[in-house]
Amino acid sequence: MSNASQSPLSPLPAPDRPEVAARLRDALLGASFTADGLLELLGAPAYAALARSETVPALRATRGDTPLEMLVRLFLLQQPVPHARVADVLPVDACLATGWLEHAGADELAATVDVRPYGGPGGEDWFIVSDLGCAVGGAGGIGSRDEGVVLGVGGASTTLAGITVRTPVGAALDLGTGSGIQALHAARHATRVTATDLNPRALHITGLTLALSGAPAADLREGSLFTPVRDDETYDLIVSNPPFVISPGARLTYRDGGMGGDDLCRTLVQEAGERLNEGGFAQFLANWQHVEGEDWQDRLRSWVPRGCDAWIVQREVQDVNQYAELWLRDAGDHEGDAAQYQARYDAWLDEFEARKVKAVGFGWITLRRTGAAVPSLTVEEWPHPVEQPLGDTIRAHFDRIDHLRGHDDAALLEGHFRLAAEVVQEQVGLPGAEDPEHVVLRQNRGMRRATRVDTVGAGFAGVCDGTMSAGRILDAIAQLIGEDPVLLRDRTPAQIRLLVEQGFLDPVR
Repeated sequence: MSNASQSPLSPLPAPDRPEVAARLRDALLGASFTADGLLELLGAPAYAALARSETVPALRATRGDTPLEMLVRLFLLQQPVPHARVADVLPVDACLATGWLEHAGADELAATVDVRPYGGPGGEDWFIVSDLGCAVGGAGGIGSRDEGVVLGVGGASTTLAGITVRTPVGAALDLGTGSGIQALHAARHATRVTATDLNPRALHITGLTLALSGAPAADLREGSLFTPVRDDETYDLIVSNPPFVISPGARLTYRDGGMGGDDLCRTLVQEAGERLNEGGFAQFLANWQHVEGEDWQDRLRSWVPRGCDAWIVQREVQDVNQYAELWLRDAGDHEGDAAQYQARYDAWLDEFEARKVKAVGFGWITLRRTGAAVPSLTVEEWPHPVEQPLGDTIRAHFDRIDHLRGHDDAALLEGHFRLAAEVVQEQVGLPGAEDPEHVVLRQNRGMRRATRVDTVGAGFAGVCDGTMSAGRILDAIAQLIGEDPVLLRDRTPAQIRLLVEQGFLDPVR
């Protein structure tokens, strides 16, 4: 969702020549210009350096004359390559005619766009197209010279792709598509994909990404937020990596939403509900303000639209100074005039002070359209490592919420449960002590949660293999520890519900 009306940008390849994109794709694959091929050529250190926008190691690793080295220099490192050498590998005349390549001097060619190999979740060899200098790493200051720039793959893009629920759907919507990464993922499991962006250049590049990756074309629409969506259109999946940065104004619109504070993220979440089909998911990355005198969790609960379950996870919090410094560096402002840098830093802090903002949170927001009378709202902080992809974990969370909502305590005790995969028990206490101070259940998959349980909870979880009802297990535990089974049945369902909700136990349906 950026605006390309400011400064001139390089011409882009023609969007209406899919046959040329197909020929180019075949040539790239034939030279092993893939994610695996790059890793093998460059080695892990140089490959990782590329993700940090550091190109020197890759330049050193591509000093040879193989087709793959030539393609890396051409499409990832923006190095001109001899015309004759390119002609040995690519359909040069077609690429020149359609704008993928251009002349750079008498006998050299240069790429007009970055092309980054990208491995799909099913082993697909995809290619993400972006503006020159933007294929790898973050913005690295590029935004300071061009507001209309379209970035390639970054950490936010891969995070959103990893948390997205991947079930077959009829219609998917990618809001603020950028270079088309989310639309490309959605094309694997959605019959129809619509991609929107305020920046027409981003839509053009999304079309190139899909064509070069061999994916079906998407319905590309220009406009902000839900403006390009017709009133009668609804979707089974909505995803967005919006320009969520909370900043004074919208100087760099590839990242700054143009609304005050966190209003853009709030508006996006609030308007998504009415665009979802029953059971459909909407998933976003977002920033939110921590305002003096206000509970940040209450602030986010107020964003959730009526008729939707929600699971909101805060992954990181930065104080306003750290936050301003992060995004000033992202724009390259720290490398410019010192007085101008200080003035811009002051402007950020003035904005936060006026809004009584003390910190900014970052995380994931997942909505699911539900017909339940009382929707489930879970807002939590989880800054610890997780195991991506998390799409199946997120879908399973909502499935478990449905199960718990449909079973009162009596029905819960009649149900059967199974301990989730790779859950281990840890006993914590002083060395040599006869009994542990407490018992911890820990997941080694998905969210990788840990939760304290009492002796009954630990014993219950350890026995759950789906064969016995919860009530019968508790009766056996009561007999073992000499407790009244009726009292144990009365006090344990709350603990069972927590273990189910957090994914330690799975209902056997």
